[in-house]
Amino acid sequence: MSVFRRRRARGEEAHGDRILIVGLGNPGDEHAGTRHNIGFEVAAELSRRWDLPRAKKKFGGLIAEGRTGPGGPRVAILLPQTYMNASGDSVGPARGSLKAPLDRVLVLHDEIDLPFGEVQSRLGGGLAGHNGLKSLRRGLGADEFWRVRVGVGRPASTDPEVVSAYVLGRFREPRGEVEALVGRAADEAERLVDQLGSAADER
Repeated sequence: MSVFRRRRARGEEAHGDRILIVGLGNPGDEHAGTRHNIGFEVAAELSRRWDLPRAKKKFGGLIAEGRTGPGGPRVAILLPQTYMNASGDSVGPARGSLKAPLDRVLVLHDEIDLPFGEVQSRLGGGLAGHNGLKSLRRGLGADEFWRVRVGVGRPASTDPEVVSAYVLGRFREPRGEVEALVGRAADEAERLVDQLGSAADER
């Protein structure tokens, strides 16, 4: 991150230091609690931990802005309401308005290539057929954004219809295990936000 560091001029707009956190999912009660919507759940947990204000409708989504705590990094949590395969239509304009550099965009999403319960993070990388990530690449113009990959497991079949039904279905694991997974993903997102916030402080 050191190559991006610079000292902010007096009075310079601070929007560029804001971290845009995107929870991926589908809107509507019928999608609540599904594997594909775990990004929404992790985002909601972060908003609760940071005591952010009620989300507002903007950029084709719901967005809540604030700080992670007194003196903490400035964040904006966005839940696109465009459906998963058009998430970029919401995230692209939000990033432009907030002037968030691409490496300060953090996406929370389900990952069928990870076993249920596993959480990984990375900057950039493949899209693994994830329609939400594909749309984000189109909306952001590149795929070098941070991801917190939340393992939801995969069905035994590789048939696209079976896989689609699986991710759009609700968790069969005990709710306590799902809540623990959401907590681990939120922990990892907080770690990344602190890391990105520290990098901004050293500019």
